[in-house]
Amino acid sequence: MGQESLLSRVLFFFGIGFFFANLKVVVDLVRFRLRRASALLTWPGPKPRYYGFTLALGAVLGALVIFKIFVQGREPNQLLGEIMMFVYYGYAVPLSTRIARGFYRDGVWSDSGFMPWGQISAVSWRESGGVTLVLISHFRSIARRLEVPGPLYGEARRVLQDRIKAHDIHMGGSGLDLGSRNEADAV
Repeated sequence: MGQESLLSRVLFFFGIGFFFANLKVVVDLVRFRLRRASALLTWPGPKPRYYGFTLALGAVLGALVIFKIFVQGREPNQLLGEIMMFVYYGYAVPLSTRIARGFYRDGVWSDSGFMPWGQISAVSWRESGGVTLVLISHFRSIARRLEVPGPLYGEARRVLQDRIKAHDIHMGGSGLDLGSRNEADAV
């Protein structure tokens, strides 16, 4: 197997991986569009670290795809890896930053994805540097973070307390539950 063949296979598998990453972003964008009207308290999502580098990488990959198609005369079906990486860095990442973080009628859109109210078993606030809400899931061993802007901290606490009072969130967690603690106090 020559280097050219090995490289084309590796790029093909990268293309498959980036296809699924692009698909996840598209699904998130559709879910956000459907959920946007039910926003309770939201704010713009932060730009990812190295956002400028990501955009530059997308531009370089776009130039590479154009070069390979028009100068080298390669068929687009031979460039799955490069095209999927270009779509991810040039379009998917910038579009995903438009998803508003915060609280919706049916759950919380954290920095790493959406979590329905019914999956939340514990919440915790970290106030070092900025204000961060940590959400713990009932069903999975995951914790999701949500950076809350300082001026919205009080409103965010009220939304969580309202959701607990409405029994959308059922606080449970570590230790003995002797029934002597009010769930709304956990916020």
